[in-house]
Amino acid sequence: MRFKLTLLTKQSSNTVLPINYQYPTSAAIYKILEKADAEFSTFLHDKGYGDVKKFKLFTFSDIRTKYKIEGDQMKLLTNEAEIIICFHVPNAAQKFIEGIFINQEIDIADKRNKVTFLVSQVQALPSIFNNDLIQEIQLQPISPIIAGIKNEKGNYIFLSPEHKDFTNQLMYNWKEKYTVVYGDTINDFEQNSIEVIFYRNPPKSRLVTIKADTIGETKIRGFTNFKLKVKGDRQSLDLLLNAGVGIYNSLGMGCVE
Repeated sequence: MRFKLTLLTKQSSNTVLPINYQYPTSAAIYKILEKADAEFSTFLHDKGYGDVKKFKLFTFSDIRTKYKIEGDQMKLLTNEAEIIICFHVPNAAQKFIEGIFINQEIDIADKRNKVTFLVSQVQALPSIFNNDLIQEIQLQPISPIIAGIKNEKGNYIFLSPEHKDFTNQLMYNWKEKYTVVYGDTINDFEQNSIEVIFYRNPPKSRLVTIKADTIGETKIRGFTNFKLKVKGDRQSLDLLLNAGVGIYNSLGMGCVE
């Protein structure tokens, strides 16, 4: 399920958002979920889906607002913002999720800056599908998409959409999620495909710092400014839209529309 949250800053002026806001945003979302349902929050945060590789099947978009970059900060030029939050959960959870986010406060902070947003509106976004047939759609990143291959040390080498293995890694990750959610029905998945559609300008690279200024700091690289032509049945495509494309989805990566 996909939701658009309308946000209003509680500060009237001089609001500065950390440029690496993805990790604190993820933490703030988990905090709201925990207040409403500790069991569900713990499941998403600590356990996830699957026995060996854990998938949280949750993602969110970039924060959409007017701003200007000042060093490693985003100075907000308005008190309004929007964010898309996606969960791969049953449709019956719609009212529950709408209810737990409305009028909640979302604190996004690092060691120097803090913005408190009030969730003024929660809108459930309608499904784009009206049947279960195989279909082809185009998806556009609304947060960076990350694909990677692990080296001998177990660290990711991040791939550009122009790399020959980029779509292979997206397909591999999609297939893993599909198997965890729907069981060992790989034959059903073989009809699915992903193809990159490039714009006239090349894809844009973005380096995102996770847990900035802490001992656990790490950097991940994702890409935007391209589209994906995706083919699959409704449950496969729903999974991509609700859980995200590629890796690091629960940190706000791979959200598409």
